[in-house]
Amino acid sequence: MSAPLIRARGLTRVYKLGGGDVHALRGVDLDIARGEYCAIMGASGSGKSTFMNLLGALDRPSSGELVIDGEALQGKRPDELARFRNRAVGFVFQQFNLLPRTTALDNVALPLLYRGWSLKKRRERAEECLRMVGLAERMDHHPSQLSGGQQQRVAIARALSGEPSILLADEPTGALDSQTSEDVMDIFDQLNASGITLIIVTHEADVGARARRRITFRDGLVVEDLT
Repeated sequence: MSAPLIRARGLTRVYKLGGGDVHALRGVDLDIARGEYCAIMGASGSGKSTFMNLLGALDRPSSGELVIDGEALQGKRPDELARFRNRAVGFVFQQFNLLPRTTALDNVALPLLYRGWSLKKRRERAEECLRMVGLAERMDHHPSQLSGGQQQRVAIARALSGEPSILLADEPTGALDSQTSEDVMDIFDQLNASGITLIIVTHEADVGARARRRITFRDGLVVEDLT
């Protein structure tokens, strides 16, 4: 049996706040296999966002073990975490975070600059990713010329550009209307069907229902894990 893509054991995260300790995670044990489609759910303060930050190497655990794609993240220096993020994780956020004066094509290609890819290779990969999300006819448009749903598609293409091990989406439909949300979720379904490991952090039940596995956090612990 192959090792899980993500393995968490005894994972904790404690923050210092106002002279006291806030236990955001209290000992999480969780495995996620390569190619899974998971929704991380829970109310505000449940620990789901903290868990997302650890998966995305935006933060480090206080204790426990977190291994992603064969690499242990606990104890890594900030520069090591940055390299891991660039290699292994693609992010999609509620706010699209696109550069307003830059075309869709160049927004998608930009992360590849930090990998040292040539201009030709960056543009070819960006074109490929924009075609994957149905924006072949919008590559030269700026964000102001795109709808909210189209901007989120650009953000998804950007997240895919580096061929990450994990696509991590944080409330990806939070800024979209219901029909556009459905369209974006259809894209996520297709991406997962192609073999991409997809983890969506959401508080929306209808978004979570699209995933094949729903993991619910409460008070820093996993309280439900449904497939």
